[in-house]
Amino acid sequence: MTDNTPARWQFWIDRGGTFTDIVGQRPDGSLVTAKLLSENPEQYRDAAVEGIRRLLGLAPDDPITPAQVDCVKMGTTVATNALLERKGDRTLLVTTRGFRDALRIAYQARPKLFERHIVLPELLYERVIEAQERVGAHGDVLQPLDEMHLRERLWAAHDAGIRSVAIVFMHGWRFTTHEQTAMRIAREVGFTQISASHQVSPLMKLVSRGDTTVVDAYLSPILRRYVDQVAAQMPGVRLFFMQSSGGLTEAHRFARTPSCPVRLAASSAWCAPRLRRATTRSSVSTWAARRPTSATTRASSNVPSRRW
Repeated sequence: MTDNTPARWQFWIDRGGTFTDIVGQRPDGSLVTAKLLSENPEQYRDAAVEGIRRLLGLAPDDPITPAQVDCVKMGTTVATNALLERKGDRTLLVTTRGFRDALRIAYQARPKLFERHIVLPELLYERVIEAQERVGAHGDVLQPLDEMHLRERLWAAHDAGIRSVAIVFMHGWRFTTHEQTAMRIAREVGFTQISASHQVSPLMKLVSRGDTTVVDAYLSPILRRYVDQVAAQMPGVRLFFMQSSGGLTEAHRFARTPSCPVRLAASSAWCAPRLRRATTRSSVSTWAARRPTSATTRASSNVPSRRW
């Protein structure tokens, strides 16, 4: 059976922090390439889209349509660069009362045991709310969540211009009711990015789970805006983004999946200690080290109360 679908262009793009490389395949199968500065606002809005326009021979205002382009497949370091350069969104941390400094204290690791002058990296979140709540290791509610107390403080942070919030409660990975309630309140207040630890990183250990959730809240708005910006300039064109696993996912799913920015920022357990030292005390490898059944397996086991 003959396929009468007309041949169209295909593009593969690597959008790095300094340069953007574009490989295009013409309808006849031949390949062409282009290389542009990733940031050049005086000349173009986005390097990837500009590279496609140039290879197609389009004017700056001409649309990129599905009639011309079959698909665009892109890998980007937008999230990683934002993390390294501290260009993420202003972020609020909401955690259990008494644990506001838990992520700063972290595990007290000493990479250089005899270092006399230790310079701590800056944290990704700029403000902390201590929620009046506490759930025990076995699900017993030691203190119900004070919703009014939390709402008032979320309003104050929202009025200060913060729109991204990370919610990390003790044992919240397993007993999610309080985190879900906090998410609802934050949504009602008007926060546009809400990352809860039971969705982003449903694993034991408050510090690693909290670090991962904060990174997700910090980077998700950046990644979402970039994906929307590229997609808006190519309406109808199939757009795919590469994940850290090497697989591709559709643009509309890419930046809206919890932990997606975290998996972009750390694609393997090997790079996690290096990213942690270069950025914050963030365990950005939590997802990379996670096994698909780990949360289920651990949820069905008895959790010692001494383990957060």
